[in-house]
Amino acid sequence: MAVTADRSGPGPGDVLASDGVAHTDFPESQQEPAASTPSVPVHVRNVALVVLAVIACIGVLHWAASVIVPMLLGIVFSYALTPIVNRLVSWRLPRPLAAAVLLVTLLGGAGGMAWKLSDDAMALVQSLPEAAQKLRHGVERTRNQTQGGAIEKVQQAAAEIERATESKTATPAPRGVTKVQIEKPRFAVSDYLWSSTLGLAAAVAQAVVVIFITFFLLASGDTFRRKMVRIAGPDFGTRRITLQALDEIDLQIQRYLMVQVITSVAVGLAIWVGFRWIGVEQAAVWGVVAFVLNFIPYFGSILLSGASALMGFVQFGNFEMALTVGGFAFIVNSLEGYVLTPWLTSKASRMNAVAVFVGVLAFGWIWGAWGLFLGVPIMMVIKAVCDRVEEFKPVGEMLGQ
Repeated sequence: MAVTADRSGPGPGDVLASDGVAHTDFPESQQEPAASTPSVPVHVRNVALVVLAVIACIGVLHWAASVIVPMLLGIVFSYALTPIVNRLVSWRLPRPLAAAVLLVTLLGGAGGMAWKLSDDAMALVQSLPEAAQKLRHGVERTRNQTQGGAIEKVQQAAAEIERATESKTATPAPRGVTKVQIEKPRFAVSDYLWSSTLGLAAAVAQAVVVIFITFFLLASGDTFRRKMVRIAGPDFGTRRITLQALDEIDLQIQRYLMVQVITSVAVGLAIWVGFRWIGVEQAAVWGVVAFVLNFIPYFGSILLSGASALMGFVQFGNFEMALTVGGFAFIVNSLEGYVLTPWLTSKASRMNAVAVFVGVLAFGWIWGAWGLFLGVPIMMVIKAVCDRVEEFKPVGEMLGQ
């Protein structure tokens, strides 16, 4: 038996039609409210995905450093040498032949300079043990003169207390138990030579890979450039943005490398002339070292100043000459970093100093010394891409000056 409720009139949710019949006009969402379920905000999930992606990229970059670093070095060297190859091609020389001639000339020049300076370089390397010994004696002599042996007395007292404590706490071994003393393995020259040989072979193999990648990129010309524009997308706007980004990358990296080469040559010549005037031995080798270290932002100048001060102390035997040699190297690098480089670099190509420093530190942590060299070009590529993609423009603004 069905029970029905009788109403005398239309309810608050009924609509009276023209025929006098009441109809319900509530939406479905009001008739049956859905249960609310907690959900993670979209921006929180995006940030988490970005963090995980960055961590994964860092792991891959570190794991595949032996493959990625030679490729990036070849790309950077091809950017630096492309204008010279284009000039040779304008003289009606085939591009592969122009690239081969340029690379052979550069490698031959570098090999000839290394051969000419090999004796001085070996003499400098052989003086390193003597340098360490002289530095230790100098520090001990200075410490004894300034402190009157107070530190030695404190050390002797600490040693006596330690021996007294060991004698009280040491317990004899029970019967039937044999004392075992663990000795550290002695230094094996053969193991060191074997590991050094393997490291040298790996370095030579990577250098060969860099040379071949550079040659292939120089010989191919703008083939990969056209391919990247074609695969960017079917519409004209996407291809135009890609072409602008590639042009910006070419301009910025070539300008940066040109400035680096000019400033490195200037620093190397200044160090060579200045050290020779001061009387430092192997001044030409120090000039080459200054040329190479100038390509490493921030840390190269610090390393050069410290090493030159150490060798100045070894040669002259006093801290005054060590400060003179190291101070001269520091002044030369400061003039290069604060006067010459800003004058040669246009304002449009400058980047935020803090962002560059953090980027160099990050890539140096991932790839070591090569990361310090590749950090700035990679940051320039990232900035050129972020400036032209709407979603990444805040990143480009953070990287800019």
